[in-house]
Amino acid sequence: MNIILASSSPRRKELIKLITENYSVMPADVDETVPEDVPICKASAYLAELKAVSIAEKCPEAVVIGCDTTVICNGEILGKPADIEQCRRFMNMLSGTTHQVITGCSIVKGLKKSTFSVSTDVTFRKLNDDETEKYIHSEEPYDKAGGYGIQGHGALLIEKINGDYFNVVGLPVSRLNCELKKFI
Repeated sequence: MNIILASSSPRRKELIKLITENYSVMPADVDETVPEDVPICKASAYLAELKAVSIAEKCPEAVVIGCDTTVICNGEILGKPADIEQCRRFMNMLSGTTHQVITGCSIVKGLKKSTFSVSTDVTFRKLNDDETEKYIHSEEPYDKAGGYGIQGHGALLIEKINGDYFNVVGLPVSRLNCELKKFI
């Protein structure tokens, strides 16, 4: 079976190997603007489906998996920080609070679709200025939603999580595996 991961994320490429070694990668090039009528908690699922459908249209015989991860804090989506100031703002918002990480996944083959999302609560410790400055001056935060990577030095900022660890990394492998088995 031909499975395509519609993502360029190195983390997702590693994690999907827990499900299957038989896959290829074809990143989706789509406009990631979420329409205003899509609820914030559904943004990841919306974008995941958009990505999967765009690749499935090019490869109708393949099973395509699209994914998107959002970090939501105080009702705001924290994307990938554009610069050091935005990253500092994100760290200050996350410090001492619990936020949600939602990964949407969409499995598409031809006209058949299955889309779902998984939410994990992540609680940051109260960060001091030195910790924040050290982290935002590393290279780690700038290609990750919310400006941190739980699988890297961002783990030092986290007090606890409630939910799927791999979801926070960017791919809820257990749920995706179950959904993929049902889909196929």
